[in-house]
Amino acid sequence: MVRIISDSTCDLSEELVKRYNITLIPLHIMLGDKEYRDRVEISPEEIYEWSDANNQTPKTSATSLEDTLEMMKPMLDADDEIVMFTISESMSTTANVFRLAVEELEAEDKVSVIDSANLSTGIGLLVIEAAIMALEGKSRREICAQIEAYKPKVRASFVIDTLTYLRRGGRCSSVAALAGGLLKLHPQIVVKDGAMGVAKKYRGRIAQVTMNYAKDLEAELKTAKKDRVFITHSCAQEEVIKEVYSYLESLHIFDEILITKAGGVISSHCGPGTLGVLFISE
Repeated sequence: MVRIISDSTCDLSEELVKRYNITLIPLHIMLGDKEYRDRVEISPEEIYEWSDANNQTPKTSATSLEDTLEMMKPMLDADDEIVMFTISESMSTTANVFRLAVEELEAEDKVSVIDSANLSTGIGLLVIEAAIMALEGKSRREICAQIEAYKPKVRASFVIDTLTYLRRGGRCSSVAALAGGLLKLHPQIVVKDGAMGVAKKYRGRIAQVTMNYAKDLEAELKTAKKDRVFITHSCAQEEVIKEVYSYLESLHIFDEILITKAGGVISSHCGPGTLGVLFISE
Protein backbone atom coordinates (compact mmCIF):
# COMPACT_ATOMS: atom_id res chain seq x y z
CA MET A 1 0.00 0.00 0.00
CA VAL A 2 1.17 3.55 -0.77
CA ARG A 3 0.48 6.13 1.92
CA ILE A 4 0.24 9.87 1.19
CA ILE A 5 1.70 12.42 3.61
CA SER A 6 1.71 16.20 3.25
CA ASP A 7 2.83 19.07 5.40
CA SER A 8 -0.02 21.20 6.75
CA THR A 9 0.39 23.99 4.21
CA CYS A 10 -1.61 21.97 1.64
CA ASP A 11 -4.69 23.57 3.30
CA LEU A 12 -6.97 20.59 2.71
CA SER A 13 -10.09 20.42 4.86
CA GLU A 14 -10.55 17.68 7.44
CA GLU A 15 -13.29 16.19 5.25
CA LEU A 16 -10.91 15.87 2.29
CA VAL A 17 -8.11 14.49 4.46
CA LYS A 18 -10.43 11.74 5.68
CA ARG A 19 -12.03 11.10 2.27
CA TYR A 20 -8.68 10.43 0.62
CA ASN A 21 -6.82 8.87 3.57
CA ILE A 22 -4.18 11.61 3.72
CA THR A 23 -1.85 12.19 6.68
CA LEU A 24 -0.83 15.75 7.60
CA ILE A 25 2.28 16.86 9.50
CA PRO A 26 2.06 20.39 10.94
CA LEU A 27 4.47 23.23 10.39
CA HIS A 28 5.10 25.42 13.44
CA ILE A 29 3.97 28.98 14.16
CA MET A 30 5.64 31.24 16.73
CA LEU A 31 3.68 34.00 18.43
CA GLY A 32 6.40 35.78 20.37
CA ASP A 33 8.08 33.11 22.50
CA LYS A 34 5.20 30.62 22.23
CA GLU A 35 5.21 27.90 19.58
CA TYR A 36 2.13 26.22 18.13
CA ARG A 37 1.49 23.44 15.62
CA ASP A 38 -0.36 24.64 12.54
CA ARG A 39 -4.01 23.49 12.30
CA VAL A 40 -3.66 21.58 15.59
CA GLU A 41 -3.08 24.16 18.31
CA ILE A 42 -3.95 27.53 16.76
CA SER A 43 -6.44 29.08 14.33
CA PRO A 44 -6.00 31.91 11.79
CA GLU A 45 -8.39 34.06 13.86
CA GLU A 46 -6.12 33.73 16.91
CA ILE A 47 -3.09 34.54 14.76
CA TYR A 48 -4.72 37.74 13.43
CA GLU A 49 -5.71 38.83 16.92
CA TRP A 50 -2.13 38.41 18.17
CA SER A 51 -0.60 39.97 15.05
CA ASP A 52 -2.76 43.10 15.25
CA ALA A 53 -2.20 43.47 18.99
CA ASN A 54 1.58 43.17 18.60
CA ASN A 55 1.98 44.78 15.15
CA GLN A 56 3.94 41.74 14.01
CA THR A 57 3.58 38.82 11.64
CA PRO A 58 4.20 35.49 13.37
CA LYS A 59 7.32 33.56 12.46
CA THR A 60 6.80 30.14 10.92
CA SER A 61 9.12 27.15 10.83
CA ALA A 62 9.36 23.75 9.19
CA THR A 63 7.83 20.56 10.48
CA SER A 64 9.81 18.95 13.28
CA LEU A 65 11.93 15.87 12.69
CA GLU A 66 10.27 14.24 15.71
CA ASP A 67 6.75 14.69 14.33
CA THR A 68 7.86 13.41 10.94
CA LEU A 69 9.51 10.27 12.31
CA GLU A 70 6.50 9.57 14.52
CA MET A 71 4.16 9.69 11.51
CA MET A 72 6.37 7.66 9.18
CA LYS A 73 7.55 4.82 11.41
CA PRO A 74 4.24 2.94 11.85
CA MET A 75 3.61 3.12 8.10
CA LEU A 76 7.03 1.67 7.29
CA ASP A 77 6.64 -0.96 10.03
CA ALA A 78 3.43 -2.03 8.27
CA ASP A 79 5.52 -2.45 5.08
CA ASP A 80 3.75 0.46 3.36
CA GLU A 81 5.48 2.81 0.93
CA ILE A 82 5.13 6.60 1.27
CA VAL A 83 4.86 9.64 -0.99
CA MET A 84 5.49 12.87 0.94
CA PHE A 85 4.56 16.39 -0.24
CA THR A 86 6.09 19.66 0.94
CA ILE A 87 5.58 23.36 0.40
CA SER A 88 7.98 24.88 -2.14
CA GLU A 89 11.61 24.51 -1.05
CA SER A 90 12.11 28.23 -1.73
CA MET A 91 9.63 28.96 1.09
CA SER A 92 10.51 26.40 3.76
CA THR A 93 13.10 23.83 4.82
CA THR A 94 10.38 21.21 5.35
CA ALA A 95 11.57 19.15 2.36
CA ASN A 96 14.99 18.85 4.02
CA VAL A 97 13.37 17.71 7.27
CA PHE A 98 11.45 15.03 5.39
CA ARG A 99 14.63 13.86 3.63
CA LEU A 100 16.49 13.69 6.94
CA ALA A 101 13.71 11.54 8.36
CA VAL A 102 13.93 9.21 5.36
CA GLU A 103 17.71 8.88 5.88
CA GLU A 104 17.34 8.29 9.61
CA LEU A 105 14.83 5.50 8.99
CA GLU A 106 16.98 4.12 6.13
CA ALA A 107 13.88 4.12 3.96
CA GLU A 108 15.18 5.58 0.70
CA ASP A 109 13.84 2.55 -1.20
CA LYS A 110 10.30 3.00 0.22
CA VAL A 111 9.74 6.77 0.44
CA SER A 112 9.61 9.56 -2.15
CA VAL A 113 9.74 13.24 -1.12
CA ILE A 114 8.11 15.62 -3.61
CA ASP A 115 8.81 19.36 -3.56
CA SER A 116 5.44 20.67 -4.76
CA ALA A 117 7.02 23.96 -5.95
CA ASN A 118 3.79 25.47 -4.67
CA LEU A 119 1.77 26.45 -1.62
CA SER A 120 -1.72 26.08 -0.13
CA THR A 121 -4.15 24.09 -2.28
CA GLY A 122 -1.65 24.36 -5.12
CA ILE A 123 -0.08 21.54 -3.08
CA GLY A 124 -3.48 20.16 -2.13
CA LEU A 125 -4.44 19.56 -5.76
CA LEU A 126 -1.36 17.36 -6.21
CA VAL A 127 -1.90 15.60 -2.90
CA ILE A 128 -5.45 14.62 -3.85
CA GLU A 129 -4.34 13.33 -7.26
CA ALA A 130 -1.67 11.20 -5.55
CA ALA A 131 -4.15 9.94 -2.96
CA ILE A 132 -6.64 8.89 -5.67
CA MET A 133 -3.90 6.98 -7.49
CA ALA A 134 -2.85 5.31 -4.22
CA LEU A 135 -6.45 4.21 -3.58
CA GLU A 136 -6.53 2.83 -7.13
CA GLY A 137 -3.50 0.66 -6.33
CA LYS A 138 -0.91 2.54 -8.39
CA SER A 139 2.72 2.08 -7.39
CA ARG A 140 4.82 4.74 -5.71
CA ARG A 141 6.86 5.24 -8.88
CA GLU A 142 3.74 5.55 -11.03
CA ILE A 143 2.29 8.13 -8.64
CA CYS A 144 5.49 10.18 -8.56
CA ALA A 145 5.82 10.17 -12.35
CA GLN A 146 2.27 11.44 -12.83
CA ILE A 147 2.66 14.09 -10.11
CA GLU A 148 5.83 15.42 -11.74
CA ALA A 149 3.82 15.78 -14.97
CA TYR A 150 1.07 17.66 -13.12
CA LYS A 151 3.36 20.05 -11.22
CA PRO A 152 3.93 22.63 -14.01
CA LYS A 153 0.20 22.55 -14.79
CA VAL A 154 -0.95 23.70 -11.35
CA ARG A 155 -2.44 27.19 -11.48
CA ALA A 156 -2.20 28.81 -8.06
CA SER A 157 -3.07 32.47 -7.56
CA PHE A 158 -4.91 34.68 -5.11
CA VAL A 159 -5.79 38.29 -4.41
CA ILE A 160 -4.78 40.08 -1.22
CA ASP A 161 -7.12 42.37 0.68
CA THR A 162 -4.48 44.10 2.83
CA LEU A 163 -0.72 44.43 2.34
CA THR A 164 -0.17 44.92 6.09
CA TYR A 165 0.72 41.29 6.79
CA LEU A 166 3.10 40.99 3.85
CA ARG A 167 4.79 44.20 5.06
CA ARG A 168 5.11 42.92 8.63
CA GLY A 169 6.60 39.70 7.36
CA GLY A 170 9.17 41.50 5.21
CA ARG A 171 7.63 40.44 1.90
CA CYS A 172 6.45 43.94 0.99
CA SER A 173 8.04 47.33 1.72
CA SER A 174 6.33 49.83 4.01
CA VAL A 175 6.20 52.35 1.16
CA ALA A 176 4.50 49.85 -1.17
CA ALA A 177 2.05 48.85 1.55
CA LEU A 178 1.20 52.48 2.30
CA ALA A 179 0.77 53.31 -1.37
CA GLY A 180 -1.35 50.22 -1.87
CA GLY A 181 -3.57 51.19 1.06
CA LEU A 182 -4.06 54.76 -0.12
CA LEU A 183 -4.86 53.69 -3.68
CA LYS A 184 -6.91 50.67 -2.54
CA LEU A 185 -4.68 48.38 -4.59
CA HIS A 186 -5.01 44.62 -4.27
CA PRO A 187 -2.26 42.54 -5.90
CA GLN A 188 -2.87 39.23 -7.59
CA ILE A 189 -0.14 36.89 -6.40
CA VAL A 190 0.80 34.01 -8.71
CA VAL A 191 2.98 31.04 -7.82
CA LYS A 192 5.39 30.11 -10.60
CA ASP A 193 8.47 27.89 -10.45
CA GLY A 194 8.10 27.63 -6.68
CA ALA A 195 8.10 31.37 -6.00
CA MET A 196 5.46 34.09 -5.53
CA GLY A 197 5.20 37.09 -7.83
CA VAL A 198 2.74 39.87 -8.58
CA ALA A 199 0.78 39.33 -11.81
CA LYS A 200 -1.78 42.16 -11.66
CA LYS A 201 -2.89 44.98 -9.41
CA TYR A 202 -6.61 45.53 -8.94
CA ARG A 203 -8.16 48.66 -7.53
CA GLY A 204 -11.35 49.11 -5.51
CA ARG A 205 -13.36 47.25 -2.92
CA ILE A 206 -12.20 43.71 -2.22
CA ALA A 207 -15.61 42.16 -3.07
CA GLN A 208 -15.54 43.59 -6.60
CA VAL A 209 -11.81 42.98 -6.98
CA THR A 210 -12.25 39.31 -6.11
CA MET A 211 -14.97 38.85 -8.70
CA ASN A 212 -12.90 40.66 -11.36
CA TYR A 213 -9.97 38.40 -10.53
CA ALA A 214 -12.11 35.24 -10.82
CA LYS A 215 -13.58 36.37 -14.15
CA ASP A 216 -10.10 37.17 -15.49
CA LEU A 217 -9.28 33.47 -15.04
CA GLU A 218 -12.15 32.33 -17.27
CA ALA A 219 -10.07 31.49 -20.33
CA GLU A 220 -7.71 29.35 -18.24
CA LEU A 221 -10.58 27.79 -16.31
CA LYS A 222 -12.14 26.60 -19.58
CA THR A 223 -9.00 24.58 -20.33
CA ALA A 224 -8.65 23.19 -16.80
CA LYS A 225 -8.71 19.58 -15.65
CA LYS A 226 -12.38 19.16 -14.89
CA ASP A 227 -12.27 17.06 -11.72
CA ARG A 228 -12.05 19.89 -9.21
CA VAL A 229 -11.30 23.54 -8.52
CA PHE A 230 -10.51 25.11 -5.17
CA ILE A 231 -11.71 28.36 -3.66
CA THR A 232 -9.20 28.84 -0.86
CA HIS A 233 -9.44 31.79 1.51
CA SER A 234 -8.17 33.26 4.76
CA CYS A 235 -11.25 34.50 6.64
CA ALA A 236 -12.76 36.09 3.51
CA GLN A 237 -16.29 37.48 3.69
CA GLU A 238 -18.95 34.81 3.29
CA GLU A 239 -20.75 36.78 0.59
CA VAL A 240 -17.55 37.10 -1.46
CA ILE A 241 -16.95 33.34 -1.25
CA LYS A 242 -20.54 32.62 -2.31
CA GLU A 243 -20.31 34.97 -5.30
CA VAL A 244 -17.11 33.33 -6.54
CA TYR A 245 -18.65 29.89 -6.03
CA SER A 246 -21.77 30.89 -8.00
CA TYR A 247 -19.61 32.24 -10.81
CA LEU A 248 -17.56 29.03 -11.05
CA GLU A 249 -20.76 27.00 -10.93
CA SER A 250 -22.22 29.03 -13.81
CA LEU A 251 -19.32 28.00 -16.05
CA HIS A 252 -20.39 24.32 -15.88
CA ILE A 253 -16.79 23.16 -16.08
CA PHE A 254 -15.92 21.37 -12.86
CA ASP A 255 -17.25 18.17 -11.33
CA GLU A 256 -16.50 19.57 -7.88
CA ILE A 257 -16.02 23.09 -6.51
CA LEU A 258 -14.25 22.86 -3.17
CA ILE A 259 -14.14 25.63 -0.59
CA THR A 260 -11.35 25.40 1.94
CA LYS A 261 -9.91 27.72 4.56
CA ALA A 262 -6.18 28.41 4.61
CA GLY A 263 -4.29 27.20 7.65
CA GLY A 264 -2.24 29.29 10.01
CA VAL A 265 1.02 29.37 8.03
CA ILE A 266 -0.50 30.65 4.79
CA SER A 267 -2.97 32.92 6.59
CA SER A 268 -0.31 34.57 8.74
CA HIS A 269 1.61 35.80 5.68
CA CYS A 270 -1.31 36.70 3.39
CA GLY A 271 -3.62 38.32 5.94
CA PRO A 272 -7.41 38.20 6.26
CA GLY A 273 -9.62 38.54 3.21
CA THR A 274 -7.24 36.77 0.82
CA LEU A 275 -8.96 34.50 -1.70
CA GLY A 276 -7.63 32.28 -4.47
CA VAL A 277 -8.99 30.08 -7.25
CA LEU A 278 -6.69 27.11 -7.82
CA PHE A 279 -6.83 24.30 -10.39
CA ILE A 280 -4.79 22.07 -12.68
CA SER A 281 -4.55 22.94 -16.36
CA GLU A 282 -5.06 20.21 -18.96
